Amino acid sequence: MALRALLFDVDGTLADTEPQGHLPAYNRAFKELGLGWQWSKKLYRQLLLLPGGRERIEHYLREHEPDLGHHRDEVKRNREAWVDSLHRLKSRHFRERLQSGRVSLRPGVRRLMLEAGRAGLELALVTNASRATLEPFLEHILGPELNAFVSVIASGEEVARKKPAADLYQLALRRLGRRPGECIALEDSAMGAAAARAASIPVVVTVNADTRGQDFTDALLVVDQLGEPDAPCRVLGGPRRDVGCVNLALLERLLAESERLPRAAGS
Repeated sequence: MALRALLFDVDGTLADTEPQGHLPAYNRAFKELGLGWQWSKKLYRQLLLLPGGRERIEHYLREHEPDLGHHRDEVKRNREAWVDSLHRLKSRHFRERLQSGRVSLRPGVRRLMLEAGRAGLELALVTNASRATLEPFLEHILGPELNAFVSVIASGEEVARKKPAADLYQLALRRLGRRPGECIALEDSAMGAAAARAASIPVVVTVNADTRGQDFTDALLVVDQLGEPDAPCRVLGGPRRDVGCVNLALLERLLAESERLPRAAGS
């Protein structure tokens, strides 16, 4: 079956937004509210196993029982509203970091998106993030040239279950009007890869510092980055050891081989 669409995760896949954007934005929000919280990289790596920002804050409140200071009564009155307001403040600081140029695309992302878009493939963004969080990324990191090729966005608030459930990828497939075998998903985490495979979509994984040790058994290929002609990627998993760069020709070959992968239960 011919390759017709690439479905990209956003945070960690297109850009290292977590350590460069989200984590410092959380800590800035905590400081602004007078909270004595400081999420470390180690703690945040654990929190990334949860599917979204509000879920991470709620988990931290429940499992770590941090000092709420003068916010204690407000949290008791309406915990959900307080978590939501904290997350909105964090999102504002995240936007400011994107506007200031502190986050950039990972190697090979721009090259691959342009190659695929110019070849007529459809590009989709499939993310647990909310559309409000995604908007500054689209504006300041992707920019108008790459945005012009993005035909579908599936974001976390649109589904009942975020990744690792299949819902977001199933939504993207419906909007694209494509079958799973016509697509490849590009992800950075085991959570995202599991979501794509649950929707029967083959996966290529480009790991980062937070996800390098995770299990990607079912991925077609695992690399440390998508690669550039003068800075090839390193293969970490999968049958190919000399890929150079992840390009359209390679993805088409991988898709042709993907029928050998076991189908997800119930698919």
